[in-house]
Amino acid sequence: MPLLILGFFALQIDRGNIGNAMTDFFMQEVGITQFQFNIGQQLLSTGIVLLEIPSNIILYRVGPTLWIGCQILAWGAVATFQAFIKGKGLGPYLTTRLLLGLCEAGFIPAGLYTMTRWYKRSEISRRFSYYFLGNLFAGACSGLIAYGILHMRGIAGLSGWQWLFLLEGLFTIVVGLIFIAFFPQSPANPRSLIAGKSFRYFTERESAILQARVFKDDPSKLQPRQHVSWGEVKDTFTNWRILPHFLTTILGMASAHALGAYAPTLVIGFGYGRLQSNAMMTIGAWILLVLNLLWGWLADKYSKRGLMVFLGVLGLWVFQLGNRLLITSPNRDLRFGFLTMATAFMANWHAVNGAWLSLNARSAGERSITMAIFVMGANIAGIAGSQIFQAHDAPVYRTGWTIIVALCSASLFMSIVANAQYWLLNKFQKREGEDRYKY
Repeated sequence: MPLLILGFFALQIDRGNIGNAMTDFFMQEVGITQFQFNIGQQLLSTGIVLLEIPSNIILYRVGPTLWIGCQILAWGAVATFQAFIKGKGLGPYLTTRLLLGLCEAGFIPAGLYTMTRWYKRSEISRRFSYYFLGNLFAGACSGLIAYGILHMRGIAGLSGWQWLFLLEGLFTIVVGLIFIAFFPQSPANPRSLIAGKSFRYFTERESAILQARVFKDDPSKLQPRQHVSWGEVKDTFTNWRILPHFLTTILGMASAHALGAYAPTLVIGFGYGRLQSNAMMTIGAWILLVLNLLWGWLADKYSKRGLMVFLGVLGLWVFQLGNRLLITSPNRDLRFGFLTMATAFMANWHAVNGAWLSLNARSAGERSITMAIFVMGANIAGIAGSQIFQAHDAPVYRTGWTIIVALCSASLFMSIVANAQYWLLNKFQKREGEDRYKY
């Protein structure tokens, strides 16, 4: 878990620091417009979507240690290269964002699927929430880190944003090396690639217990072969029950992507300082971190994943509606407060939604593809969310905030549909007196 969390931390740092770079004259010094910047963000999400499923199929065959570790090294190299596109214009900027997305594709569902191999159903929501701690901790720290690094402008003739990409990219490369060196290959073979036979994380007896407890809890987690069958791929794509989860994710996470890129800029528009805005936006991220853990704990404790997803999206809708109503308010502190709380609720339900989907998969291969589709939804949201805030709509972004409220309203409706479908299916498809579907 610590290595997966560390990898997720590095991923979010490298794809999210572009929002901090924007406050340090990134667009002007690279030579791009706001519209072109948004296109780059869309290409990052597109790259992830394109290779999400192929990446998880390779993971199923190769195993997590080598595949995830190589992914981290690859996107770390691309993230570092971004430091050298100053003055290069649109082409290199778009190329690096697309390559970053292609290299990051599959990491999140790979981690989610790997955890299902180690934990029981009653433990998964919490572990998914722990995993997303890496993402959220990066969001909480990135502004503070950027506040310090951006002050390095002028050292060695580099801009602050160049130092930001350079240092954080090199950090990711180190994380990739650590992951390959220490991550255990599987519950059946709890050794890292480097340690080989010289070191086991668990004894043979402990390893047998780990596998037995998981398979007894959920026989569908048995992986009898090293590849996903075409039948499992077909079953996944014809499983209509995934659709409400998928749409809840796309519609709800679109605003998260918009805020991820533009939150510091929005705070500047409220009247706060350029560098100060980076530090201020970490407040909402720290609250989100706590809510993420709370949602995962409550979902497992009371076995109410659907309810927790609904309540999380409801909170997001309330605060995004507040942001829309306050666009012309002269009270900058009130506007900052609502933006902070919208940030706090923008993804606290996301990990629970993934755990909910995982619990209702019917085989190990289907679970692997389902997790890839789930994360594809979040990145399709990134494609849409990257164009919500437009230059012609600045500085209050009246149209942008209206779109966000509409998307969140639709997401709230789909979360209700997701709950309703399982309730109805269980009502009419009882099996041995036990609910077949978990919600």
